[in-house]
Order: sequence, then C-alpha cells, then structure tokens
Amino acid sequence: MNIYLASTSPRRRDLLRRIGIRFQPMTPAASETPEAVGHRAGSHPARYAVACARAKALSVAERTPAGVIIGVDTVVVCGKRILGKPRSRAEARKMLAMLSDRTHSVISGVAVVRMPDKNVLTASETTEVAFRKLGAEEIERYIAGPEPYDKAGAYGIQEQASIFVSRVSGCLLNVVGLPVPLLLNLLRESGWRQSTTAHG
Repeated sequence: MNIYLASTSPRRRDLLRRIGIRFQPMTPAASETPEAVGHRAGSHPARYAVACARAKALSVAERTPAGVIIGVDTVVVCGKRILGKPRSRAEARKMLAMLSDRTHSVISGVAVVRMPDKNVLTASETTEVAFRKLGAEEIERYIAGPEPYDKAGAYGIQEQASIFVSRVSGCLLNVVGLPVPLLLNLLRESGWRQSTTAHG
C-alpha cells in the first residue's frame, strides 16, 4: 500500500523515515485559515487542527489514485489563543513573550485518507509544555536566527528552544510535529501494515 505524506515539514518527513515508513512526500494545496476549513470561533482548537490536517490530505487526493494519504497540522494554544507560525520578527517576539513562564498546549490533528474511496480517519493529540521565564535578550537572540519562522508558536523543541522548556507532559514527538503512536494507530485502522524496510 502506497503512503503519501501531504506535508513540506522536514521534521515530519524525518520522523517517518526514522520509524521505517516508506512514503512519498507531497506538497498540500490547502488553505489553513479558520474560514477555509470551517472552524468556528469558540470551537475547541483540536477541531481546527483536525480540520486543517483533513484539508491538507484531501488537497492531494486527485494526485494519489490509490493508497493512504497522511495529513498533519500542529497548533500551539496559550490561554484561548491559537498560535500559528509567526509572519515577522515582531510576531515571533510577541509569541515567545506570551509563552514565557507559562504552560501551553501543543495540539496536532492527524488525518489518514484511504484512496480511492476517500475514507477519512481523524484524531488529535495534546501535549502540555511549560516554559521557564525567558529574558528579553535571549528572546532577541533566538528570533534573530531562522528557527522560529516555520514553526507554530515560534519555537522548535528539538532545536535551540529546548532550553526554554521546563516540563513536558504527554507525547514529546507531538511537540516536534508528528504524534507517531497516534498516527500508527490510524494507519493500522485504515488497513495499512508496516513492512520491514523503508525509504523517504
């Protein structure tokens, strides 16, 4: 059974390779705005993440006549605010200042679409992450580099920002961007069986 990953994230591709899944990467063509995925204000953020993951997977469906498509979307939630990827240095600074000395949620929505019938399975994973108090100077040093700008919440726990974290409760790989145990459960439910060798 062919596996397709509807994602440009190098972290997700690397994690799939590490667990031995043979897959073909594809670039999704879905909008991730709340309006585009039908997310209503006040709805649980997990629904938004799942809706985005589903939209990403279905956006490549016409290019994948048979097999299984994986779509994933990860958001950071602080208080009642959903934090996506920062679009500027000022936005990255604001996000990190908001996360400083607080606990936030990292939520990944996962969608597995079996083709050609477009049968969709979805689920979400939530991990709680606590940041220590961050100094203004270290925030400035961090946002001066490239790391914050392709990640929800403006940080990558597997990179330099690991020193910001004081506690993680839940799936660490979810914070990296792919809740592997959850994904494997969905793939098995879709009828996929893992082979012993793989390439990305």
